Amino acid sequence: MTQLGISLGWSQREPPEKMIELVQAAEAEGVDACWVIDSQLAMRDPFALLALLAQNTNKIALGPGVTNLVTRHETVVANSLATLAALAPGRTLAGVGAGDSAVFPIGIKPQTVLELKAAVPRLAALLDGREVDGPTSTYSVAAATPPRPPVFLSASQPRMLELAGAVADGVIVMGPANPEVWESQWGHINAGARAAGRDPTDVARDFWVTMAVGDDAIASVRSWASAQARWLARWRQVPPSLQPFTAEMRASVEAYDFAKHLSVSATHAQAVSDELAGALAVTGTAAECMRRLEELIAIQPDRITITLLSGGRRRRLDDLLEVWAGVSAVSLP
Repeated sequence: MTQLGISLGWSQREPPEKMIELVQAAEAEGVDACWVIDSQLAMRDPFALLALLAQNTNKIALGPGVTNLVTRHETVVANSLATLAALAPGRTLAGVGAGDSAVFPIGIKPQTVLELKAAVPRLAALLDGREVDGPTSTYSVAAATPPRPPVFLSASQPRMLELAGAVADGVIVMGPANPEVWESQWGHINAGARAAGRDPTDVARDFWVTMAVGDDAIASVRSWASAQARWLARWRQVPPSLQPFTAEMRASVEAYDFAKHLSVSATHAQAVSDELAGALAVTGTAAECMRRLEELIAIQPDRITITLLSGGRRRRLDDLLEVWAGVSAVSLP
């Protein structure tokens, strides 16, 4: 059964009480997981919010979505996650990636596939309380409260997807809300798992998109779409259906302001057209959004996570819950 997750960033303008109330409402309606974005120039610290959420929720799974092992040392990440696991035992998630909005604007390079091949198992080992080799000695941190938080690797392109299938507990799959693209990404995860001697079904798949319902739907997702377009510009092979938009992808790279990452008021949102925004995100009437989600659920991901953008987040959650209820009645067992 496909579960529902949400992703959000804690903006400087939002009081913590508002974020807690939002996630409590999501939990009460059966949302399975909440990921908190780590982007230090645009948002407040995710681990501070995750600690507050852990103390004010009971069932929903919680984790950084995603942090990185560049701006945060692996021992710092492991210690933060172990602390969170003590506050929310059995419902802590570890989302890590190569680094994007946290590293590019400060002039640091993301980790490579080769570096992450070593880093992901090291993080899992640290969460288990095991020693790992450092530059001059071995080190460890206090083990996370069992069960160990599963490590999800954020991936979108073939080599990273294959790596996730080979070494991670799960994959946060980034990309357009397109069933054809998702099926291709799914295949790369399976290939990586099999090459590593793993059962592909042991690798959890969490597919991330955003959604907006109503007349202002396209305007609501433009900023998210521009972030995706900027990332797609780095893909070695853009999906055929998106190749007509390559100029917009390049424009998004040039225009992007990382201090306004995912902000609905960001000027870089104007770099993408209505057509591209609609292709990357789930938008339209409630019925149209239901149809799009049904197409994505047919691929059978373990979870679909919807990014709740700022500016009327509670309304976005209510819209999501309404659409998901309709989808569940038709598509979910």
